[in-house]
Amino acid sequence: MKIKAIIEKGKDGLYSVYSEHHLGNSYLGGFGNSVSDAKADFFESIREAYGEQGIPFTPEDVDVEYRYDVPSFFNFFDIINVSKFAEFAGINESKMRAYKCGVAYPGEKTTEKIFRAIKKLATELSVASL
Repeated sequence: MKIKAIIEKGKDGLYSVYSEHHLGNSYLGGFGNSVSDAKADFFESIREAYGEQGIPFTPEDVDVEYRYDVPSFFNFFDIINVSKFAEFAGINESKMRAYKCGVAYPGEKTTEKIFRAIKKLATELSVASL
């Protein structure tokens, strides 16, 4: 089963994962202090929904496609240095840090710029070799 899920940082500082997809009467969602915690809680809601439907469950049965807001992306992929990424993307460093923390939110054009930089980085990493 393929599930699309959205990950966002709330005003309370917690991360949430939710999906419009549901199994029977069970809606899928999760919360946590980090994106990893929220994803684990979300996955548990999937496991519980399968159980309520009486469907045998294995993790391989589910393919979740996550869509992140900017703070959630940098929380989960914390290996990325935000200051260096800002330079790579051509975005003001202090604004990028504010986006990462969720103190400010990028507009549509800046979000697209961040997305293009992520894709460019992914492409460069995928063709790199050692």
